[in-house]
Amino acid sequence: MQIATMKDAIISVGVFSFFINLLMLTGPLYMLQVYDRVLSSQSMSTLVSLSLLMGTLYIFVWLLESVRSKVLSRFANSVEEKLSERTFEASMRMGLGRSQSQASVPIRDLSTIRTFFASNAMATMFDMPWVPVYLGVIFLLHWTMGLFAVFGAAVIIACAVYAQILGKSPEQDERDSKIKGQAIEEQAARNAGMVKAMGMEGHLYNRWNTLNAEATTHATLGSDRVSGVRAFSKAFRLFLQSSILGIGAALAINQVVSPGSMIAGSIILGRALTPAQTLISQWPLIIAARASYQRLDDVHRALDSKPAHMNLPAPKGWLEVKNMAGGPPGSQSPIVMGLNFTLYPGDGLGIIGPSASGKSSLANFLVGIWIPQRGDVRLDGATFQQWHASQTHGGVGKYIGYLPQSIELFDGTIKENISRFDPHASEHQVLEAAYRAGVHELILTLPQGYGTIVGAGGAVLSGGQLQRIALARALYGDPCLVVLDEPNANLDDEGEAALSNAIKSIRERGNTVIVITHRIGAIKDMNKVLVLKQGQQAMFGDTRRVLGALNGKGGKSSRPASQATTNPSQNTSAPLLRPDATPRAHPLARQTHPSQLAQTETQNFAVMQPSKPLPHGLAPNPYPTALNVPRAQPLKRASGAS
Repeated sequence: MQIATMKDAIISVGVFSFFINLLMLTGPLYMLQVYDRVLSSQSMSTLVSLSLLMGTLYIFVWLLESVRSKVLSRFANSVEEKLSERTFEASMRMGLGRSQSQASVPIRDLSTIRTFFASNAMATMFDMPWVPVYLGVIFLLHWTMGLFAVFGAAVIIACAVYAQILGKSPEQDERDSKIKGQAIEEQAARNAGMVKAMGMEGHLYNRWNTLNAEATTHATLGSDRVSGVRAFSKAFRLFLQSSILGIGAALAINQVVSPGSMIAGSIILGRALTPAQTLISQWPLIIAARASYQRLDDVHRALDSKPAHMNLPAPKGWLEVKNMAGGPPGSQSPIVMGLNFTLYPGDGLGIIGPSASGKSSLANFLVGIWIPQRGDVRLDGATFQQWHASQTHGGVGKYIGYLPQSIELFDGTIKENISRFDPHASEHQVLEAAYRAGVHELILTLPQGYGTIVGAGGAVLSGGQLQRIALARALYGDPCLVVLDEPNANLDDEGEAALSNAIKSIRERGNTVIVITHRIGAIKDMNKVLVLKQGQQAMFGDTRRVLGALNGKGGKSSRPASQATTNPSQNTSAPLLRPDATPRAHPLARQTHPSQLAQTETQNFAVMQPSKPLPHGLAPNPYPTALNVPRAQPLKRASGAS
């Protein structure tokens, strides 16, 4: 990590620590001179001079300690600032996988590291190298006192090591239980309404309380073990300081050392043992900081392993899916497989299929959230790995609009949510996105309009309101690729009309739109349809031909569209259309009313006009026509799964 590169701050702390520890010899030297010179000479002038010098040196100790503490505090802030962006990115990556409860761990690890760098434990690390120096000074007084001091220091250091061994396992168990408990707490808070309605509070509390009790038990066990060692080391330190006085007194009686050496030896020994004693008291923080550093270093190394690429030009919306298969990060079994299709700027693709057929999973691949295990998903010829590596500010995400199936607005105003919290967003861009989503009038009915606070503690919005505001967020910045997952799940007739107009405006601007839905009506503005079955591509092609193949010609059936490809015996590799391009009836197809099929088949995608002009002088981008919008060539037949 970048901590190792911050040498200037580390060197400055080391320099301050050098002078602080050097000046810590002021007390022993002062006592040595008082006992050996002042008392024997009875000189008040010498005592006053020594006292003034001693006071001046301790003022320097005070100033140096103060400056060192400030340097360490700023060093901790600098570490957090330098690592925060990479750590946040790592946290977001972990949130994309299955272990979403672990997503906040890197952020907490960074906070733990910052706390350690600003604590006394960090300062003690710089004092530890001075322990041999202090022991050497005691040896200069007399070798007997020196050997006794070395013995005492060895015992104290052994206590510190033993405390680490005792506290390591309980600390890890406590951390694991806390993470699990916090995950339940966050999930319960996020779904408080459902929990309340279904009477799950008691059950979730019992589960959370069990994990919390386990964490408390492990913490108590670790504290009991370490506290016993800590108490022993404190008592043993007092014993050492008193004993060295006795040894010094015996040497002074035999006139081997002076009385001042006896006092000085006791003071120096106390100073030599202080760092080890402090380490024992700060040991839980040291263990936590070390574990946090190791975990954070691992996730940063994983991020640093990304290959570097030169910046790519802004994409236009050409999407290629080639032999793609994959699942969530960390999963070995693919959820979707054998997908092959191409979309050009201005294309609209409707994705339909039964429940659990992989539609939402496919959306994660199409917007670059998940990376395929096999095959490629390419936007304008580049994989999403290449896009993520080449874009520095906002990434490829600023060219993508995404409306997930589960919608959530973040803490902030509606304007901030629509603008994706872009600090440089203009009012024109926000209003344009709101008008295109047909949500402008709805927003104005809220208490503070675009300044209404949403998210935790904010205004309570209905599912339809959330979905329409999230649609405006997806359209912000005129993205070249827009993926909408069940965009009409919570919409009324007005919302459905606004959604239809928004989809038309996306295609009119020459951008690519993908709609995932269970409703045939939601794909009436699409020129292509993809049918998924059990994670595989069952049909793909022109909307009229695919719907014709699903529904037959003029037949009737009450089956929902999502069940159109649920026949396990279906041969997806066989041609879906006859050579004469006449649609072939699917064995389990829903037979739509002829008028509905005719309406779908006569849908004209060649030239579209803006559904609604932007008021207040807003000037949208010119709408391209069929003459300047690249279109996919009509397919002779729908391609099968590969």
